[in-house]
Amino acid sequence: MLTIKEDSALIGVAELRTKAAEVLKEVKKHNVILTRRNKPVGVIMDYDEYEKMQAMLDEVEDIVLGKIAMERLERKDKRVITLEDAERRVGLR
Repeated sequence: MLTIKEDSALIGVAELRTKAAEVLKEVKKHNVILTRRNKPVGVIMDYDEYEKMQAMLDEVEDIVLGKIAMERLERKDKRVITLEDAERRVGLR
């Protein structure tokens, strides 16, 4: 295993097979980048860090979608239709 940054370490898939317990301990300190033939193929990370990252991504997505919704409301041509009309147009009603 090779530490490449303060928060990341590289490990080959073959090495993972033989040192799984050691790698799982390392996950508490670093994100572990799995490589096969010196090319990245995956990442192993602490579950709490993963949950934080997912929550952050959800917040960013909500902000972006909210901004898009506000921009649509502010459009000058405000051509909107109701959900029921949209369903009729595509043949769902």
